Amino acid sequence: MSASLVTYAADDRVGIVTLNRPEKLNAITPELRKLLVERFHEADADRATNVVVLRAEGRSFCAGYDIGPNPARASRRGNALAWHESLTEDVELEMTPWDMRKPVVASVQGHCLGGGCEMVMMCDVTIAADDALFGEPEIRFSSVGPALIMPFIVGLKRAREMLYLGDPIDAQTALAYGMVNRVVPRAELSAATMTFARRMALISPEALAATKLAINRGADAAGFRNAIRAGLDVLAPLYAARTEVGMKFDEIREKEGLGAALRWRAAQFAE
Repeated sequence: MSASLVTYAADDRVGIVTLNRPEKLNAITPELRKLLVERFHEADADRATNVVVLRAEGRSFCAGYDIGPNPARASRRGNALAWHESLTEDVELEMTPWDMRKPVVASVQGHCLGGGCEMVMMCDVTIAADDALFGEPEIRFSSVGPALIMPFIVGLKRAREMLYLGDPIDAQTALAYGMVNRVVPRAELSAATMTFARRMALISPEALAATKLAINRGADAAGFRNAIRAGLDVLAPLYAARTEVGMKFDEIREKEGLGAALRWRAAQFAE
């Protein structure tokens, strides 16, 4: 049963990794996180393919990490070291597409939020459906996604606005910001993604891998990897902090459920 949370299949020269938790908008649990890393590694090691597509079943790509009440999350309350350890695993997942030898093409529909948005920004290319929504809303709950890649993708000013307010942007805005490469009608997303990936797969795998490595090394020379590590180190203690907003959000979540907590916070931004 658990293996179906993430699947891998090859279509000619294209490997396809699929998130398969559509009933929860593909929210990332510890089990899904582990399986996704495993499928990424399987895809990267597959000698029959040159390119990897990351896609998801259902109406949304990924709503981020599952923040519903659970014992593991509760056990980290107030413990900055435990939060650092957990968030390190999250960042390792999100950076896996970046560190893979093969280029990764993200195919995104619906919600692409939080850790899902960070992971997509780590992919080499993103094809978005016209119904896609991108953003990192964690700051509204007194958290911030620790993999601070957004400034490298959209620039400091735009990243500050998006990260400080937590507002999502639509696909066309994401295209204008340079967060995605192409926007297509929702009904054409799968076909458009595979057409793009198959065209890329015609390039020799050695040339693709070398080009990706060269681009990544340049980004690392500009401080990319140090910025990601700094974000993790600086933000992990925030998850352990007892902030007014965070405590109220947790209180409502535990008493009335996650939906009630999200509605309480969203109502404050609707005025």
